[in-house]
Amino acid sequence: MNMKKTMKIAGLICLTLLMVALPLLGSACGTGEKTLKIGITTPTTGKAAEKGSLMGHANLDAIEYVNTELGGVGGYTIEVEWLDNAYDPGKMVNAVQKFMDDNCLIFINASSAMMTAAMTTANQNEFPGIAAFTAPILYRPPEHVYGQLPDYGDDWIVFAEYYMENIWDGEGKPKMALHLLANSTGYGALDGAKAMADELGIELILPPEEHLADTISETESLTRIKAQDPDVLYIASTPAPASVIIQNAYELGMLDDMTVACGHAAFTQALVDLAGADIVEGVYGVFPTVAWGDDVPGMDKMTEYCLANHPDDYGNMDYITSWAQSLIVAEILRLTLEEVGYDVLAAGGVEAWNAIEEYGIQRLDYDVEGLHGEVKYVAGDNRLSKSLRVFQIESGEMEPITDWIDAPVVEYENFDWFGN
Repeated sequence: MNMKKTMKIAGLICLTLLMVALPLLGSACGTGEKTLKIGITTPTTGKAAEKGSLMGHANLDAIEYVNTELGGVGGYTIEVEWLDNAYDPGKMVNAVQKFMDDNCLIFINASSAMMTAAMTTANQNEFPGIAAFTAPILYRPPEHVYGQLPDYGDDWIVFAEYYMENIWDGEGKPKMALHLLANSTGYGALDGAKAMADELGIELILPPEEHLADTISETESLTRIKAQDPDVLYIASTPAPASVIIQNAYELGMLDDMTVACGHAAFTQALVDLAGADIVEGVYGVFPTVAWGDDVPGMDKMTEYCLANHPDDYGNMDYITSWAQSLIVAEILRLTLEEVGYDVLAAGGVEAWNAIEEYGIQRLDYDVEGLHGEVKYVAGDNRLSKSLRVFQIESGEMEPITDWIDAPVVEYENFDWFGN
């Protein structure tokens, strides 16, 4: 039996065991003595499980692909230490500490809220982390936390520009209400709105309404919004609470008289499934990846693994996000290994972490097999990709209605309200 086949069998066994024990497992197995160890933490259980569970699947499926079909990175297997943070800040902090203690080279996670909990520990220890979904507070000013994709402030800015150029046809300024998840998912959108609303000619209805991740009714808050007669309702949340908000708005007869849009944390197939296709028909959203079936180089292999390992996840673009995230980490490891060699990385600690940033993250110039915007580090901007597309739900499908739009750099730290 040749080495490649041996590695593939071992990798499949390891992944199978890992996925069976996913909610309980504290560390992953490697397929060889010399490995490159990374930490992955996702909210596989808890209030955001409708996103985190399949994002964890995608992270691990992509690592399986790299290890078994590409021979790992530079001939070394990527070893994963995986932890469920359950969308709990305390668990997230503990996870990052464990990753550092266990000599992981880098850690990745799904959500801005969990990275907000982890960022102080990561920055103080110079431990590099990449969040798939981000808010400006995570890296303005830039330190050791990076965003895989445009952030929630970028979402608002890109949609608001689209709205003003393509939808608004009234006189004066349109009035926009905000309904925000009460963490960085919502507050990141508010940062973008506060920074750019005047420049774009939009009147914000302030203060915004807020909701919790486990909300079951927002009729009261929407009744207050309805009294303000907004032209736009912008929702920055995750799929489950966003579906509640849109369902309640439908029940209050609000959807015929205003435009509804969602930031990319909410805008996935789970939103349609939870709210109902008829209710969300016409809702706008932004998202930073391609759609399933798009003709890009990485689509066929990702689809193959998704259908083989987690067929129920097919069609949800969150899977694309996390598959791409793992590919980015593999590229970071490749670049760093090329520059400093295995021994520096195997030693772990601050020297290895600094090498990962300087020679890996900050040398990125990677197309991610076409799955989302180009990943390229630019000094002073810890967003690795800057590109979004605007979508609209049509007959239960999220259809792109724009080409890629690059979100601008906003130096939020120069606003006296930022972070308060």
